[in-house]
Amino acid sequence: MREDLLYFIWKHNKLPAKQLCTGNGEAIAIKATGIQNRFAGPDFFNAKVEIGGQLWAGNVEMHLKSSDWYMHHHETDENYDNVILHVVWEDDIAVFRKDGSQIPTLEVQQYVSDQLLSGYQNLLENSRKSFINCEKDLEDLDSFLVENWLHRLYIERLEHKSKLILKLLEASKNDWEAVLFMLLSKNFGSKVNGAYFLEQAQQLDFSIVRKTTNEPLQLEALLFGHFGLLNVDDCSDAYFLQLKNEYQYLVRKFGLMENRSKPEFFGLRPLNFPTIRVSQLVNLYAGGHNIFSTLMDLNKLEGIYQALDVFAGPYWENHYTFGKISKKRTKKLSKKFIDLVIINTILPLKFCYAKYVGKEWNEELIALVSQLGKEDNSIIKNFDKIGSKTQNALESQAKLELYNNYCSKNKCMQCAIGTQLLNRNT
Repeated sequence: MREDLLYFIWKHNKLPAKQLCTGNGEAIAIKATGIQNRFAGPDFFNAKVEIGGQLWAGNVEMHLKSSDWYMHHHETDENYDNVILHVVWEDDIAVFRKDGSQIPTLEVQQYVSDQLLSGYQNLLENSRKSFINCEKDLEDLDSFLVENWLHRLYIERLEHKSKLILKLLEASKNDWEAVLFMLLSKNFGSKVNGAYFLEQAQQLDFSIVRKTTNEPLQLEALLFGHFGLLNVDDCSDAYFLQLKNEYQYLVRKFGLMENRSKPEFFGLRPLNFPTIRVSQLVNLYAGGHNIFSTLMDLNKLEGIYQALDVFAGPYWENHYTFGKISKKRTKKLSKKFIDLVIINTILPLKFCYAKYVGKEWNEELIALVSQLGKEDNSIIKNFDKIGSKTQNALESQAKLELYNNYCSKNKCMQCAIGTQLLNRNT
């Protein structure tokens, strides 16, 4: 038993209209269930409940046991002073306000139908043997409900990604260009080196990047050195030595702390080697100014693809690492890689920046992400096996949010699909 069942019962009016009463025998009539609160504080705001013939307006708090009120120390929290009703599964103890008055308690277990309880238990029991609890019922759901829920989940995913952006923005004193550079560094580091590249980018004063964008060799030396790619022993390659000498000059000029660590190469395909990705990142910034503003102004995918159409430098046409010649090949950012940059950096930044300047860009973002191809990973593959095929990046992003923050945590009663299924069967 979980508290989310109590939320469902209350929110969806699953209690009988008559015969409800408090633990003290006072009749209860629910006039308005209020607005569910998903943050700190009481579970439902602005409810209206008639208790013993007296109409009360205020908040409703829910627990599995009434004694949880004291376990969570609500008696000392002023946010709970306006609770008019305590809804619990089991009423095991009386609960009092600071002024000594007893808070009316509604024990719901005696009013819940066996059909509803059985449906809830069956849904959660599937978690032991299924990819997701509701996988057998997905194909029977109303497509309009699913589509709207996926759109909402995509916005939720953007909101979750906003947390890192806002953190970086605060640390950079509202320098959006610097935040873009940090996020792009994370993207260009891929899964293996993403966290490492982000950490290094956070430690680099972005004003130095700005000062070197018109000096390609200095920008190359700065980024190759700062991301630890010049920490190579016994390399006599002329290009490598040129970069290393230039980096030593920049260290002295700007008072930089030399990076002694190294990124990973093991397990990566050559085109994802950090040497190739850093060279591509260099060429994205070389000679460029206000890249953030440029990307924020672009409202069509074609323009974004063009802005991110970059190659690794000439040296890397026949190299993957310093000093080792390989078969000649142009190392251009692939469409698939750019799509991931758009999904993971450009669109979340657009979302955050829109809020920052007071604009509503949600529909535009929905339109853009809907044009991108779906992501290819085990979670999306499993969804495709049990329901309609994932069509685009909006659906794949939404399904990742659904699985990671609802399905895998058994939050079925907070999911539009789970509540629809339980409502349909009770």
